[in-house]
Amino acid sequence: AFDVVMILTKGRHAVTGCEVTLKAERAETDPKVFTRIHFHYRVSGKGLNADVVARAIKLSKDKYCSASIMLAEVAEITHDMELVDVA
Repeated sequence: AFDVVMILTKGRHAVTGCEVTLKAERAETDPKVFTRIHFHYRVSGKGLNADVVARAIKLSKDKYCSASIMLAEVAEITHDMELVDVA
């Protein structure tokens, strides 16, 4: 979430909040490593563009978030987003 907000803020987009919820699946046997992780981004702001937010999420996932980059080596990582327009 931090990376997404920073990318959007640097692009001068009016972000007022960003929440991320995760759903994960783990292996059934030890070691019970993560096998799938789904990120749901809820980004709020004024007049946010879905394509711009999607690009910020992709940059975070592929370039800036070391934790998700490491986890992607062993788990399938997916994401979606929800935009909340704040008047």
